[in-house]
Amino acid sequence: MSARSELRIVVHGARGRMGSRILDCAREAPLIRVVAALDAGESDAWLKGGDTTDVVIDFSSDAGAQIAVRAALAKRAALLIGTTALSQGTQELIADAARTVPVMVASNTSLGVAVARFLVRQAAMLLGTGFDIDIVERHHRHKVDAPSGTAKILASAAEEGGRAVAPERIHALRAGDVVGEHTVSFCGPGEILEIRHTATSRDLFARGALLLAAWLVRRPPGMHSVDEWIGERIKGAGMGGA
Repeated sequence: MSARSELRIVVHGARGRMGSRILDCAREAPLIRVVAALDAGESDAWLKGGDTTDVVIDFSSDAGAQIAVRAALAKRAALLIGTTALSQGTQELIADAARTVPVMVASNTSLGVAVARFLVRQAAMLLGTGFDIDIVERHHRHKVDAPSGTAKILASAAEEGGRAVAPERIHALRAGDVVGEHTVSFCGPGEILEIRHTATSRDLFARGALLLAAWLVRRPPGMHSVDEWIGERIKGAGMGGA
């Protein structure tokens, strides 16, 4: 796909909450064409057709992710999986597909969270053990899992920076209709540094998925990550040593 050509996407899990938002955002974008919007049991008929696609985007289930893998391989398309809680078998299937097509598994497609994760890792490394680290996350009252997957991502970023965050230092609040808010606090002698990300709309995840998908189709076969995308942004900003 050239830099100025149309991005042809297939959305698998199209009737789910994320899938439907990706479709709406894609239809508003002038250089994105939705080739197919698929859900459970609908891929076989589409695979028999002659439509070509650049990338398959999956937000479905563990079983659905396996179907998305087969669809991407059949069309020789890139594969972006946002589905979480993947089984070992599905992960192995995805890794095998990466030998043939570019693949990304992204449990969070927020670009702001990706940058926050980078900043948390740097802060943990630079501030050292003299600063206590706490993570506070707030979500709507209907969210079941606690702590959130994003809180775990931020905790792992701190660990990559040399600072493990104990489970009791991760605090989950469930109230109202908050889409999502995460704050990582570094509290040291006489000062506090906070890195905060607030989601004001679920569309941010949909737009992030589309941007990452457009980036992914230009990568060679293999497993790619949001951190790789961040690395390219850093180099492009002249911060190659960061």
